[in-house]
Amino acid sequence: MARFTDEELKEKVQNGFIVEYPDDMTEGYRKALIVQLLVQADTELVSAPAYFGAAKDAPSTNTMVSATAIIQDELAHANIAYRLLEDLGLDKEQLVYGRQPHEFKHPYGFDHPLENWAELVVANGLYDRAGITLLGDVFKNTSYGPLKRALVKVDQEETFHLRHGEMWMKRLSNAGGEAKAQIQRAVDWMFPMAVEWFGLPDDMKRHSGQLEYRLKGMTNDELRQTWMKSTVPLCESIGIDVPAHWDEDQQKFVLEYSFPCEYDEDEKQWLFGEGEISWEQVFERWKRRGPANKSFVESIQDGKGFRKQLEAAA
Repeated sequence: MARFTDEELKEKVQNGFIVEYPDDMTEGYRKALIVQLLVQADTELVSAPAYFGAAKDAPSTNTMVSATAIIQDELAHANIAYRLLEDLGLDKEQLVYGRQPHEFKHPYGFDHPLENWAELVVANGLYDRAGITLLGDVFKNTSYGPLKRALVKVDQEETFHLRHGEMWMKRLSNAGGEAKAQIQRAVDWMFPMAVEWFGLPDDMKRHSGQLEYRLKGMTNDELRQTWMKSTVPLCESIGIDVPAHWDEDQQKFVLEYSFPCEYDEDEKQWLFGEGEISWEQVFERWKRRGPANKSFVESIQDGKGFRKQLEAAA
């Protein structure tokens, strides 16, 4: 039985109480924490096959080693989150190997293949920045002690991924020609993907459990603005166009397209000219998953069969 009522726990965490054990949790807190950790774990896990495909296009042995190190970090970060889920009564083996691809909770952006080195480094620069934005907020504000401690390691390694992306985006953009064009094409489809990553606008947000339980500190729109605050200047500084700008009157970054809007998966192109769509349509797209969802998850789950073969041969 929980030590507190739901309202008592919400008040306590808002006043600084740190939850350390399941006995400290109400069922509402536990459910909200599981949702947050599951998205975190699945995102880290599925980023690995997404990055692996593009890592094969690395321009040198050294850059391949760097990309492989990033992939290894992502798998380790996934393991941390799945391990925390085990403390909450879930089965890590079942979560990784027992679900169908469409049941994973990672962002829609990681259901798309990264086809070259430019797309890999833009993913580091934009997607890993989104991850740092989200997890940095969690680290600063979370009321769950085990997660806060675990994120010290995760934050340091994600910062390396981000710096890797920034460095290569600058290098390829400065090279000009086709190298810069590849960065621009990657940003064209990944920038709006990352904007969408943060979810519903605040005036439409239906669930506030993560804020009430102090599992995070910022709202969706605040997180989106934090991400754009560093992403837009980065792209502008290297001559890469993005569909957003700083508005002095509103004192915030504003998008230069209808949000949300439809996306052509086959062409990797946002259909800005068709205007705004409903969030229900976005949820349907997310629910269908993207074109590489099945192959990415199966590539991870196939490893279990390979491991069993090794164990049998030993």
